[in-house]
Amino acid sequence: MKQLYLIRHAKSSWSRPDLDDFDRPLNKRGRKNAPFMAGRLSARGIFPQRIVASPAGRAKKTALFIAEGTGFDKNDIIYDMKLYAAEQSTYLDSIAYYLGEVDTLFMVGHNPTITEMAEYLTGERFFNVPTCGVVGIGYKGKKGFVKAPGGGSLLIFDFPKKIVP
Repeated sequence: MKQLYLIRHAKSSWSRPDLDDFDRPLNKRGRKNAPFMAGRLSARGIFPQRIVASPAGRAKKTALFIAEGTGFDKNDIIYDMKLYAAEQSTYLDSIAYYLGEVDTLFMVGHNPTITEMAEYLTGERFFNVPTCGVVGIGYKGKKGFVKAPGGGSLLIFDFPKKIVP
């Protein structure tokens, strides 16, 4: 089974209005939540074979925390400029490409596209994937990933403030 994990970057800082949006770092909560979510993924036995992330500061740092917390080599993270301010079609093409190479892909990016992709690929309504939220989507069968609406099944929807038994 192919598995895709769409991860919205952790909470970013707005303390420096002079910084370009691309360069905004994580705030204190973001630096706490990203390792926390990596731990939740690891506890569920979910580990990436590839991590692809937007190179924007907040997404890059989130990807680094996720890699560290799941045992993924941070030097193997792929930073793809196309994922910054990307539309659905760009994400679909990237997902199709990388899931053609691996079975478990983590993709770290930005809203609104992360939420739009989660809704499009699962047919579920999320309304808003919170910061550092993770939407896991599974694809069964020989074809693996399909770009069709609702083509995948929801595996998990988790985020820092969600209460998990």
